[in-house]
Amino acid sequence: MVNKPYSGTEVIADFGEEHLKTGNPIVYTSADSVFQVATHVDVTPIDTLYEWCQFAREEVLQGEHGVGRVIARPFHGKPGGFERISDQRHDYSMEPLEYNIVNRLQEQGINTYSIGKIIDLFAEQGFTQFRRTKSNAEGISQLLSLMSAASNSFVFVNLIDTDQKYGHRQDPAGYAECMQEIDRAIPAIVSKLQDDDILIITGDHGNDPTSESTDHSREFVPVLLFPKERGAHLNLGTRETFSDIASTAADFFGIDADWPGTSMLKNSQNN
Repeated sequence: MVNKPYSGTEVIADFGEEHLKTGNPIVYTSADSVFQVATHVDVTPIDTLYEWCQFAREEVLQGEHGVGRVIARPFHGKPGGFERISDQRHDYSMEPLEYNIVNRLQEQGINTYSIGKIIDLFAEQGFTQFRRTKSNAEGISQLLSLMSAASNSFVFVNLIDTDQKYGHRQDPAGYAECMQEIDRAIPAIVSKLQDDDILIITGDHGNDPTSESTDHSREFVPVLLFPKERGAHLNLGTRETFSDIASTAADFFGIDADWPGTSMLKNSQNN
């Protein structure tokens, strides 16, 4: 056991050669509620890695040892040049609580769509349709395509590059370019909004690429609500809980929500 902060790429760089010699998987965790298993594709077939992770999810990491996700992390390459294979990563998530915003929306006949890794975080439950993506650009493209076709729908999008490629890799320049890429897409997204649509932009955690740690950082994340006419006020203030997002979605669709949280819409009875 090594007790020091590592990024996933550092773990593989430092222990990948030993893994090649012994065949033993590399197992590591982080500040997140995750259990990650990394193996080289020339040592362990990917299907075997997936079987190990599924066993860990179903038979070991339950109850008091339950974690949010078990993540299969295949990699390839030679010592000094190992690389994770991002599009063959697989997440085995703990099943979400039965009562959540996605399930409630489906119960009311509202279509739910996942773009990016959201489907993995919900253990592949609760979505009418999902589209996994390999980049922010693909996620934005899928969103724009869906906005042209969907109605009476809730679309949950995760743009992972900001976090995975730049935040955890401590790459400020790449992080800035990634933010600019998203910013450039905003006009196209807004242009597809109908008068009765709502767009919420936020992050699930901080990931300062200039911090000393490769883990998530603790700064507040922004939350933007558009169109602004539907917001409670111009400055939404510092929110008390992420549940405000779910409460806002429930309020927008006219659904009663018993979880903690306050809607950010003007028509909410909670404001």
